[in-house]
Amino acid sequence: MNRSHSWTDYQERLSRVQAYIHDHLDQPLDLARLAEVAHLSPYHWHRVYHALYGETIAATVRRLRLHRATGYLAHTALPIEQVARKCGYPNVQSFTRAFSGLYGTSPSRYRAEGSHTVFRQGAAQPLAAGYGVELREVPQVRLAGVPHRGSYMRMGKAFAQAYTGMQAQGLMRPDTRWMSVYYDDPFAIPEAQLHSRAGLSLPPGHSGDLAAPLEPFTLGGGLCAVLHYRGPYASMRAAYQWLYGQWLIQSGHEAADLPVFEDYLNNPRDTAPADLLTDIYLPLLP
Repeated sequence: MNRSHSWTDYQERLSRVQAYIHDHLDQPLDLARLAEVAHLSPYHWHRVYHALYGETIAATVRRLRLHRATGYLAHTALPIEQVARKCGYPNVQSFTRAFSGLYGTSPSRYRAEGSHTVFRQGAAQPLAAGYGVELREVPQVRLAGVPHRGSYMRMGKAFAQAYTGMQAQGLMRPDTRWMSVYYDDPFAIPEAQLHSRAGLSLPPGHSGDLAAPLEPFTLGGGLCAVLHYRGPYASMRAAYQWLYGQWLIQSGHEAADLPVFEDYLNNPRDTAPADLLTDIYLPLLP
């Protein structure tokens, strides 16, 4: 088997497993079952996965489950016991141990005091807490992307496919940017119909000729308000509400007829959720 065929084969296997993990976070996900999905022995599958993604399968499952949990904690009133079950934990005790180990606080305290609460305390509070907004002329960025339909909380599935595709086509670089664009308002559009896209920046000079599932697209190319956000991805909904409902109204600027997009500045695989950095770009009229 030549290199391109080998990469294509592994891309298909990795994409199947990543999709399965994202779709079954509320169910048991042991190594043997994932090896069946990949059609590889557990011994080989674990090593291939760790080598390509830089974390173990167990670490991926824990990170994704707790990412989903932060969304439920920040944006719903679901009892913690129900949040635990929906995220694949058999009881509150095991959920609390896992959550506290990664987030440094209990689920109940995060719900009451997490970064999402700052944006619900009035127009001035986020600025006082260090969440700055700057106006910036943003150069256009060319990306390879994978479209996503459904909850924005589940965008990780599209990013996993994009990353695997970029690796298979030899396009990943140390300076590759991870970005996403959100076309619909989750408060106005049914969750199942939400349209978004996960993207990774293309190397300079790349022709844009890509193999499926990657599709070329561009972001930027104009004036934007940039909100510098620090904290878990799942808590950013409150930041969006503040940006549109408080900052934009009081700024004297008008939003352009273009979708908002995000630029992820560090890696969730090796960064604590509280230290994740994201720039949120709101395109503005000149």
